Amino acid sequence: MASHFPEGVELPEEDEGGIPVWLDLLLTAAITVAIVVAMRIFVADTYQVPTGSMLETIQLGDRLIGEKISYRFRTPVAGEVITFDDPTDPGVTLIKRVIATEGQTIDLIDGVVYVDGEALDEPYTLGKESNPIDRHALILDSDITYPYVIPDGCLWVMGDNRTNSLDSRYFGAVQVSTVSSRAVFIFWPFSDAGTL
Repeated sequence: MASHFPEGVELPEEDEGGIPVWLDLLLTAAITVAIVVAMRIFVADTYQVPTGSMLETIQLGDRLIGEKISYRFRTPVAGEVITFDDPTDPGVTLIKRVIATEGQTIDLIDGVVYVDGEALDEPYTLGKESNPIDRHALILDSDITYPYVIPDGCLWVMGDNRTNSLDSRYFGAVQVSTVSSRAVFIFWPFSDAGTL
């Protein structure tokens, strides 16, 4: 069989440490996979946005990076865009903006969001009204009544596209323990790339 190496050059069967080349390659591949998995579990992950609930901040189909380190040392704060487990559909990840945190009181009056009696300035909604969602029309068991006090260990989240977002107005406050990351950067498509 013809060799693809110059005459006199042979592929080593062992590296300098005495490990067979095939085993060295296998160990390198395994370590690389372990590092990538650990990074995705503990440091950052990528997400694709499947709905338009965060328009115009995040477009349908955008891909973004969510970092996981900061929430190991603190809880999310109002204004941050987060990913979390869907309370109504296990295994599905949602992305919304944190509006209020535990102990705060949320109210929706004439299409405006109030937190602890103060109207929020929310330019990211592009003026769309923030009205309660008719949960009876969606055949849900209980109503969310306003003013609503956020329970301990929970967050109130809403999509920026207020007229087309199933969020805390629909499923209630979400547990902080279900938050998976803080969305920090849209990387695809390039036309939408930027920080959040």
